[in-house]
Amino acid sequence: MHSKKIIILGGGAAGLIAAEQLSATCQVHIYEKGKTIGRKLLVAGNGGFNLTNAAVDKDLYTQYTKHPILQAALQRFDSRAMRVWLEKLGIPTFVGSSGRVFPEKGIKPIQVLQKIKDRLVTNGVQIHCKHEFIGFDAAQKPLVQHEEKSVSLEADAYIFALGGASWSVTGSNMNWLNYFEQLKVSTKAFEASNCGLEINWNPDFKEKYAGTPLKNIQISIGSKLVKGEALITNYGLEGNAIYPIVPPVRAALKTETATHIALDFKPNNSHQSLLGKLKGKRLKPKNYVYEFNLDKASFALLKAFTTKEEYLAPERFVEAIKHLKIPVQTLRPIEEAISTVGGISLDALNTDFSLKQEANLFVIGEMLDWDAPTGGFLLQGCFSTAMLCADYLK
Repeated sequence: MHSKKIIILGGGAAGLIAAEQLSATCQVHIYEKGKTIGRKLLVAGNGGFNLTNAAVDKDLYTQYTKHPILQAALQRFDSRAMRVWLEKLGIPTFVGSSGRVFPEKGIKPIQVLQKIKDRLVTNGVQIHCKHEFIGFDAAQKPLVQHEEKSVSLEADAYIFALGGASWSVTGSNMNWLNYFEQLKVSTKAFEASNCGLEINWNPDFKEKYAGTPLKNIQISIGSKLVKGEALITNYGLEGNAIYPIVPPVRAALKTETATHIALDFKPNNSHQSLLGKLKGKRLKPKNYVYEFNLDKASFALLKAFTTKEEYLAPERFVEAIKHLKIPVQTLRPIEEAISTVGGISLDALNTDFSLKQEANLFVIGEMLDWDAPTGGFLLQGCFSTAMLCADYLK
């Protein structure tokens, strides 16, 4: 009996797990633009290899763009299933802070990648590096370029796992978007996500405090509230309290004449409890740091974004401690973003992740227009879409 020949274009996280899943029953070929596969997976290992997040069920699903096809993928292959898959591959994991899941201590990112590569080789997956996707031929078959020659690929089905627009150093770029638009596939322009916010600091503040963290704060925009830490940079703010608010900031920048975020420097203290510190005292600004236990950077930020009247009146200053409005100019560019939104619309897909226009062309991972925060959710989204697609093709 003839086994299906499946070609996967892109050797990142989504492509590799799809290849592993399909290789037990299909002939699988991976075509990768770079010199080696898995480069973006290694980038995820910078500063700690966060493979998924321990959140499950509703706590997992609500982290993602709400769309039936994406929700189905997450339900089919969630973080529990991901950890089992890793365990079977010989990669035990543990749950760290904020639910982040890491390989057991001592296991390096390159070792995780090697385990995956070994499985692919054992299962007979053919890996073709230095083959760049350059469009489709007249029969809608993928074209790749290798050593200045273009080749039309023949297979029963094609899975595209070319990544989003971030981390171009790993080979990701937006070039493929145009090729799918030529097929009349519904697409959206790429935009930065999980990135820093640009804020117009005054020169003195920037010089003194760039590189200083703002710890134990809460940042909000509209109904979105995030506790955590933000880093003051030369251009504005970044960090784990910033990235989750990027989606509403992005939306506001498109629709509002002025976009603001609000900082609460004392999220564990009520407004009333801070006012209580004023009783029986005639506080002057020089006493604020001590009375309200503010670090120098927070105090300087409060001073920079309050009016003279707000700064000099203790009751008004307390209001600013709990809700300091800071104008946002824009998001940092895609090249600096951890991830992107945009790409191929989820509405352009069938439930098996095939294109509605071309049933033998499948698209997975960050090529698709979905969003999720950092903390393991981005990789999990790639893994889940890959697994559901592979299930249909097996």
